[in-house]
Amino acid sequence: MNKEVKTKKITIDTLAIMMVKSFESLGKNISEIKEEVNEIKEDVKIVKKDVEGFKNQLEGVNKRIDDYAETKVSKIEHKKLITRVEFIENKLEIKI
Repeated sequence: MNKEVKTKKITIDTLAIMMVKSFESLGKNISEIKEEVNEIKEDVKIVKKDVEGFKNQLEGVNKRIDDYAETKVSKIEHKKLITRVEFIENKLEIKI
């Protein structure tokens, strides 16, 4: 089974028109890509700003935690103080 291949003759003008159309299509695709890239850049700027905000908040939280850790009384020290106060209160009640 031999199939005949039909060939179509293309003139230089037709070829030129085809080339212009493909370049126009390519130009449209490039401008769409540029628009999308610009949108992505704007989104990245927003995300960076948000991340900086979170970073600053986290630094503030860390500072508060560090301050709390430095100033809090340990459970052992607290128990010792309770024992001492109870001892003093008991002594005072006996004298009063």
